[in-house]
Amino acid sequence: MSERPIQVLMIDDDEDDFFLVTELLRDISPGQYELEWAPTFQKAIEAIDRRTHDVFLVDYRLGPNTGLDILHHFQQMHYQMPVIMLTGKGDYAIDREAMLAGAYDYLVKGEITADLLERSIRYALDEYSHLRTIEESERKYFGIFEKAHDLIILADGNKNIVDANPAALRTMQYSKEEILQLHLSELFMSAEQGFEFLNCIGSNNSSAKEYEFKTKENKKLVVLINTAILDETAQIFLCVIQDITEKKREEQEKQHQEKFVITGRIARVIAHEVRNPLTNILLAVSQFKEEEEETAPESETALYTDIIERNCTRINQLITELLHSTRMIELHPSQYGINHLIESALELAQDRLQLHEMTLHKELATPDPLINADKEKIVIALLNIIINAIEAMVPGRGILTVASVQNHDKVQVRIVDNGIGIPQDKLPRLFDPFYTSKSKGTGLGLTSTQNILLNHKGTIHVDSEQGKGTVFTITFPLGAI
Repeated sequence: MSERPIQVLMIDDDEDDFFLVTELLRDISPGQYELEWAPTFQKAIEAIDRRTHDVFLVDYRLGPNTGLDILHHFQQMHYQMPVIMLTGKGDYAIDREAMLAGAYDYLVKGEITADLLERSIRYALDEYSHLRTIEESERKYFGIFEKAHDLIILADGNKNIVDANPAALRTMQYSKEEILQLHLSELFMSAEQGFEFLNCIGSNNSSAKEYEFKTKENKKLVVLINTAILDETAQIFLCVIQDITEKKREEQEKQHQEKFVITGRIARVIAHEVRNPLTNILLAVSQFKEEEEETAPESETALYTDIIERNCTRINQLITELLHSTRMIELHPSQYGINHLIESALELAQDRLQLHEMTLHKELATPDPLINADKEKIVIALLNIIINAIEAMVPGRGILTVASVQNHDKVQVRIVDNGIGIPQDKLPRLFDPFYTSKSKGTGLGLTSTQNILLNHKGTIHVDSEQGKGTVFTITFPLGAI
């Protein structure tokens, strides 16, 4: 079956010109073109509005109207079609004006030949097809840019940001105007990482690398960045950034849970293997003391046997505390507002807050989000963290912020201090049994806190920076345990 004939609309008030073009098109290829004539501006508008033609031949002079009026009508319709303007000899200013208004080509009346007309129509149709392909590609990639969940940032050869998609603006908390004032290096949490990234961005190594970004509000984001040169001539760099902050947090929480389970198992083994020898030692010491008292009531050996007894008892107590802090605990849950539990913990810490002259900021969600919890145990867990925060701050200058927020099916509690902070290399050990930086601490407080939260199907995450403070983020599920 033959292809559909090319539909041509000729808009011209001169009937002789119409017949001339009809003959020329017939000479080019009989049956390849179907020519329709619109002798007036109004008939031309009616024909255009049907949107059935492939190409348009438009005479510049149309009585009181001009071919430019036809082009403007196309623009008003947002209907981009190939238009060839027919002008008089020497009308170069008109030709230029027509091209600026959207005409694809122009032909001078009186100089039109079959070959020239055929070449002009073919060029206009090819150019139209090419432009439509480009527009479709632009629409497609613009849609990807606008709707992508990943952060997409474009930078110039100097690594200045020249564009960012909505996901990047939303995640980084910048407006479009603000982010376009930034250099790529300003997105990184540390200058060292920014320098490392800029050294790698132009290399052939396109593998994703993990970095830490900071938002406008200085919140840390863990990201994976893939880079590529989008335009070598213009030196435009494409950065596709995946925010993996939550993923990393979930991985850490899973590791904490697995570590806690392993610690509990080890604690039970230690308790079993150590308590039996301890019991034998205490029985032997007790027997030895009785015999010594009978033979030498004031013997110096009593001093050493007392030391042995006290330390054995201390070891036994530590084992008991370790078991309590790492074993599954029995809960007696009821429904409580998280703010109510926070207020209960703060009330118990009130004396310490006043003694150390701390400033307390509360940012509690309304209405009070409800969770199922064992009140006594959750208050103990919150109190442990609050006391740690108080002890980490300088008396008279400490600011303690306690916030709660409901997010979908979860409620989050943030306890923030402006204390000395925790070194990064110490954070992984924070919940380990017997790990403490306090001279008189047992190192079981946070272990016990983690145990309580895990038994409530909660999670705990810590962010800290030395000299700036620490943030404990606790998450509870809404609904039944």
